[in-house]
Amino acid sequence: MNRPWTWLLMAWLVATAATSGALFLGEVMGMTPCVLCWYQRIFMFPLAIILGIACFTDDRRGAVYGLALALGGVAMAGYHTLLVAGLIPKAWVPCSAGVSCADQKLDILNGVQIPWLSLAAFMALAFLLIVYLRKSSR
Repeated sequence: MNRPWTWLLMAWLVATAATSGALFLGEVMGMTPCVLCWYQRIFMFPLAIILGIACFTDDRRGAVYGLALALGGVAMAGYHTLLVAGLIPKAWVPCSAGVSCADQKLDILNGVQIPWLSLAAFMALAFLLIVYLRKSSR
C-alpha cells in the first residue's frame, strides 16, 4: 500500500465529513448559514471534490490546490471563531442583515460551536495535506 496516499485519503474523508455535516445542518435541519459560514463553505465544498479526484488519480497537484483552500478556510474559520468568542468587536461583523455571525444558536457536545468545528476541520486538512506533500515524491 502506498503510504503517503493514506494521508491524502484521510484528508478527503475529513473534507467529505465536513461537507456532509454542513449540508445536513442546512438542508435537513433547516438552519440558515450566516455570511461567514457561507464563506467557509466556499472553501470546504470544493475540497471534497478536489481531494476525491486527487485520491483517485494519486495526483500531488490536487493536494497543493487543496492546501491553498484549507489555509484560506483556516483564516476564515479562525476569524469566525474569534468573533463568536467575543475577541473581535461586534462592529467588525460582516453580517449586516439576516443570520448573525456573532450569535451561534447551535451547540454540539455541550458547548462546542459550529465555527470551532469548522476551524478544527480546516486545521486537520492543512496538517494532513502538509504531511502528504512532504512524504510524497515530486
